[in-house]
This record gives sequence, C-alpha cells and structure tokens, in this order.
Amino acid sequence: MSRFVIFGAGGRAGRQTVAEARRRGHQVTAVVRDPSRYGGLADDGVRVAAGDVTDVADVAALAAGHDAAINTAAEVGPDDFFTNAAHALIKGLGQAGVDRLVAAGLAPLLPGPDGTRLLDQPGFPAEYRPFCLAHADGLAALRTEGGTLDWVYVSPAGDFDHEGERTGRYEIREHVDPAAHISYADFALALLDEAETPRHHRIHLAVS
Repeated sequence: MSRFVIFGAGGRAGRQTVAEARRRGHQVTAVVRDPSRYGGLADDGVRVAAGDVTDVADVAALAAGHDAAINTAAEVGPDDFFTNAAHALIKGLGQAGVDRLVAAGLAPLLPGPDGTRLLDQPGFPAEYRPFCLAHADGLAALRTEGGTLDWVYVSPAGDFDHEGERTGRYEIREHVDPAAHISYADFALALLDEAETPRHHRIHLAVS
C-alpha cells in the first residue's frame, strides 16, 4: 500500500484516478478547491482536502508524507495556470520530500511521425491554441526547471472517450493519433502504474 496525493481530484480524470488508487488499496489525499462540493469523493481510504496546486505552501503541506503526487488539475482561462502549477509542484514537492510526479497532459503537444506537434500542424483549430499553449508552457517548465524531480507527463495519444468504460488495459504510443481514444478509467490505470512503479522519466508519455 502506498500513499498518493492527487491534485485536481474533482475532475473527470481526477475522480477516476482516486477510484483506481482505492481499487488498488492505496491511501489517497484528494485535493480540490472546495471540499464541500465533492463529498462523494470521501471514502475510508480517501481524505478530501482543500488546496491550490499553484500555491507552493499548499503543495508542500498536502504532499508531505506521501509516496508520489499525481496532478490532473486544469483550468481554462489564466494563461499562466499550468506554468504556476509546475513551479509550485517543483518547489512544493521538493520541500515535502516527494520526488515522483505524474502529470496529466494534452495530446496536441505530441509530435506526429514527422516530428511536428499536432498543435503546429496546418488546420489545427485556432480556438484551442491558447489552452494548448498554456499547457505547453507548464510542460516546458517541468523540462527546464524540474531539477531532481522525477516527473512524467502523460496524455491520451488522441482524445478521451468520454462515455468509455474501464477495459483494464492501455497501450503506449510513440506519436499523436487523433483517431485514438481512451476512457478516463483506463487513463487512470496509466497514471497509477507510473506512480506505483516509475518506468518513464522526464518525458511526455502517450497512451491509448
């Protein structure tokens, strides 16, 4: 049994990650902005806590005593959200003595077979670029400022199957594939596998 702190635990990916961690018998601290909105997360092995993933002090206090951190938090709007979260996680986890971070990411930041990110390919919808670029800034911060933090950035190879159920399996892909899909429950498998037994280090990992 391990102890995991999960930031963004109230979202679709976060809830499935909490559920998968409990299915495996782990202890979980589920971090959300407002615990009163997420009473359903509470379980015998789940502590629901208020916290802000962009705040160093919150990250340090909430992560202390855990074996790894998983971040599924996302926010549409502030361009600096993902950068601020990366900075807070790097510093806060360091202060807490937690050296493993599994972060959920976006497929458009993955390269195609020619090495060009989906985000930069012709025809990519302009309305999605600001959110994707904000995510990219957060990933860049991990790459350039992560120091000794052992992080992995995990994204669908294509998109989420929003109605998909848990199949209990997933596969790792080398390139972006817009036609590839994965359910949130199976995505949670990949996050927990990397938190339990780190196999990939300081890379963008694609799963479908």
